[in-house]
Parts: sequence; structure tokens; C-alpha cells
Amino acid sequence: MDVAHCYLEGNADAIEFCAHEGYQHVLAASTYTLQEGEQPIRAGSISLFDVNAEKGNLELFHRVDTAGIFDIKWSPVGGNVGPLLAQADADGYLRIYSLEGCSDEEKARGGFLNEVCGEKISTSMCLFLDWNPSATSISLGLSDGSVSITSLVESGIETLQEWKAHDFELWTTCFDIHQPQLVYTGSDDCKFSCWDMRDCPSEMVFQNSKVHKMGVCCIAKSPTDPNSILTGSYDEYLRVWDLRSISRPVNEASVCLGGGVWRIKHHPFVSGLVLAACMHNGFAIVKIEAEKPEVVEAYNQHGSLAYGADWQKDKLLPGGKTKSTIVATCSFYDRLLRLWMPKSDICCI
Repeated sequence: MDVAHCYLEGNADAIEFCAHEGYQHVLAASTYTLQEGEQPIRAGSISLFDVNAEKGNLELFHRVDTAGIFDIKWSPVGGNVGPLLAQADADGYLRIYSLEGCSDEEKARGGFLNEVCGEKISTSMCLFLDWNPSATSISLGLSDGSVSITSLVESGIETLQEWKAHDFELWTTCFDIHQPQLVYTGSDDCKFSCWDMRDCPSEMVFQNSKVHKMGVCCIAKSPTDPNSILTGSYDEYLRVWDLRSISRPVNEASVCLGGGVWRIKHHPFVSGLVLAACMHNGFAIVKIEAEKPEVVEAYNQHGSLAYGADWQKDKLLPGGKTKSTIVATCSFYDRLLRLWMPKSDICCI
């Protein structure tokens, strides 16, 4: 069921709901717009929205112009800090913003992003970022195939390690939330790799180069099953991997989603349920089973490349009543952001 929609001022490529208590109504959306010419300009923006699905509200309350953005992520709950928003951009920068003056819906309209720190990580573009579980470190995938591991310190951002992990663009990187010393990477070279950061330079734990027929776009570790990890690829398949043999993970099952699998987001409360952005084939909600993943719902109300997708992390309605989780999705060239409620009962919490 469609709840609300709006158009952004640039090409929409990433969205994420804040998970921190008191801020779950805040949705961040980013853009990347290439202005071609003799000296091309990659421009971007971050927009913050106040979401109230019960009233059908999607209200913009803050916007900041930036370099062209490839990825944004809110800091995970559990760190010793309030909500921080990290930005990976085309200028090779990692920027960190704090969310100020916006701790409940009444105050949302006065909220804003305050840049805490920013650091030029590389002369290459920063394509993807991932926070570690304690919100003390961020991994970055770079357009030259490198991965950079940074640490947040009092003075700003410090690069701990950087190494050439792949031959082409490194589209995705993912900390292992159960074993934070491990980081996974995926690239346009079709390789899916794991690295142990206790060594410097990091030691390769495994690299699979035979299963993905095209570039690896996204990696998502299961928050509930330490032995399960998912990959998405341009070859249109979402794959389920068994990590019990960490040096040689087994590709247990896969499902074709009809479009390149650009993003995978685990449901915040329903185990084994994921939301996928499928580029040329809209969005899909998939139930992950070891035997055979199953598409339980498809959403095709966008007219362009399906890039950004996330679940709202607000669990209960006032009075403690359960509800279906709200989903936000965005598409690139038509600059469209949509809020919708899945029809399937499996998404109810």
C-alpha cells in the first residue's frame, strides 16, 4: 500500500532510516548527479524527512548540498554516541554528521545535520561504507579496487589500513557483526572476499571468483545467524552463503530477482526477511530459506533504476499495537522517493 511520495532535487541513490531511540521517524536520502562538460561536476545532497506513516506524512525538514554521494549510513545503535550519519562521496571524502535538535516528532522540523569531521580518504571515489557494530570504525570501498579501514578518534578520522583488495571498482564492504575483526568485500571483478584485519596488511581469509557471473554489488551478514551471509550481484541473483567453513564458504542457495541486486537490507525485527533493490526490476521482499529463498512480494511503482531501500526501525504503534513495517525506496533518474507498506503478513511485527 502506497503511503506517500516526493521527488528529490537530484538523482536518488541511497536512503536509510535512523535506528536510534527517539529518532526512528527520521529518514535520510542522498543524491548523485553528474553534470557533464569539459570539467564534469559530480553534485549531491542529503535530505532529511520526518516520516509519520499513520498520517501519510513525508515532510522534508533539512537539506544540505554536498559532493555527489554514493552511500550514506546511520551509525548503529549500541555505540557510545548519538545518531551519526556517514557519507561516502565522489570526491574521495568520508564525512560524518551529527543529528542535532530532532529527538522527537515535535522537534523534527528544527533538526539539522552538523558536520563533525571530514577526511579525504583517496584520490579515487568512495563508493560504499559500512560501520562496525560499536560505531568506532568505518570500512570504505574505493573505485580503484581498494578498501580503506578508518577509525573515529577525538581529532577526527584516522585511516588504520588501506590495501588493494580487487582489480576493479569495490562496490561493497561489510564488517562481520559477529566477528568484527573480519571484513567482506565485493567488486566489479566478480570476486567475493573476506579479510582478517588483525594482521597488517590484512590477510585474505577466502576469495571466491567462480560463483558470481558479474560484479558483486552488495554483501549483508545475517544479524541473527552467525553462519549466514548474503550477496547480491549484477547477474541478478541473491545468494545465500554458509560460513561454517570460513576458509571455503558454501553457496547454499540463490534466487533470481530479475534485475541487478544493488542493495540488501535485513528486516529489523523479522528474522530471515530481506528487502532488495533490483535495479531494472524494482524492489523485492525475500524470505531467506537455506533450501530456496522465496520472493514474497514485489514492488514496481518506480520508473527508473531501483537503488535505495530500507525498513523503518520503529517497532510499535502507540498503545503497543503491532503493525506492518514501513518501507522507503528510491529510484535514480526519476528522482523518486516512495513510502509504502508491504501487503504480506510476513512483514507484520
